[in-house]
Amino acid sequence: MQTQTRDIASITAAAGEQIASIEMEPAPTVHLQVDILDSIAPLEAEWRALEQDDLNSLHQSYDWCAAWAENFKRPLAIVRGSIGNHVAFILPLEIIRSHGIRRAEFIGGHHNNINTGLFSALFLADGPLTSVQVNAISAALRGKADVVILRNIPLEWRGRKSPLASLTMIENQNRAFQLPFLDSFEASLKQVNAKRRRKKFKHQSRLLDARGGYEYLIAGPDQQDALLDLFFRQKATRFKDAGLPDAFKDARIKAALHAMLHRRHSDGIGATLQMHALRLKGEHEGHIPAIAALSRKGDHVICQFASIDEAVVADASPGELLFWLMIERLHREGVALFDFGIGDQTYKRSWCPMETVQHDLFLPVSGVGRLAAMASRSMTRTKVAIKSNRRLYSLIQRLRARHAAGAPAADGGDTD
Repeated sequence: MQTQTRDIASITAAAGEQIASIEMEPAPTVHLQVDILDSIAPLEAEWRALEQDDLNSLHQSYDWCAAWAENFKRPLAIVRGSIGNHVAFILPLEIIRSHGIRRAEFIGGHHNNINTGLFSALFLADGPLTSVQVNAISAALRGKADVVILRNIPLEWRGRKSPLASLTMIENQNRAFQLPFLDSFEASLKQVNAKRRRKKFKHQSRLLDARGGYEYLIAGPDQQDALLDLFFRQKATRFKDAGLPDAFKDARIKAALHAMLHRRHSDGIGATLQMHALRLKGEHEGHIPAIAALSRKGDHVICQFASIDEAVVADASPGELLFWLMIERLHREGVALFDFGIGDQTYKRSWCPMETVQHDLFLPVSGVGRLAAMASRSMTRTKVAIKSNRRLYSLIQRLRARHAAGAPAADGGDTD
């Protein structure tokens, strides 16, 4: 393991060394040390202590990051900020090389629905990162990365403002969609037209009962891997039918997600990844027409991905029925927020009265990194324009699907 350390005290305030978009401030009286580590294992105890705060995203949890790191084997640049013996923050970054540029991004990248970093409550009380602290991080990363790009960060999450909000930013082209749980299940449903929802649920149940019934399955340890493999097959078919590239085609992605199934939280409630499904009885005994993978941290549940098989019972909308069953159960279990994740889709809007704007944040480290940050911001603006034009977006998706069908998976490619 290698560790690179830079001290705030050793960072000069020369104008050429500063990030142009951040107003300079006097150096704080506290002594912040920034270390860069190329392995996660030495940080496990400190890491798990920080992730006890439920508002630090599950996607920066030790188990989530370990699964991706072990399977992708990209160089790591784990940023640890310390004040004395107190760990102030951890930013779990990996280095992605593309077109001669070294980008430092959150581990897990495009498969993360929300990113926050890991910050201690004591450090959060001081507000956003100061320019001196930002420059200390940049200096510590020099020689390892050209630019830091932190994607999918809400500037405020459940009442907490992000300490990263002092970085240069642009709104991400995707938003996340959530259903807050109120005191009663009925009150929660009223946010999304309770009468219509109940009518649809009863109709779906009657259709399936007429064919022998169904059961809601939460996969046990001996069922999870098989159910995840079935998801991959279902999703591949859906992508192909829609003329889209398969986002799960890479064997490393599949291996990382399988690894997450076996990482359980000590509280017996939280789950890095857990498989849920609708299974039919009677006429189509054993057939699984809908699958979803959930993650839970505290009172926040994220649907990481879902799939449907329309070969049978398509008229019963099995995916919608599975969401009802999951949401109803989780409400009883004390969950406060059901998160459908990023991406604007009709079924998400039908369930969600709340959407969360996310931002991409940039920290140039080298001269070429400044150019890369500018190019990335321009690309995001282009994506926003394309996604607002549905016809153009559909055409581009079909072209990408054709290209993906004849080309091997590219490491670090942009799939937004």
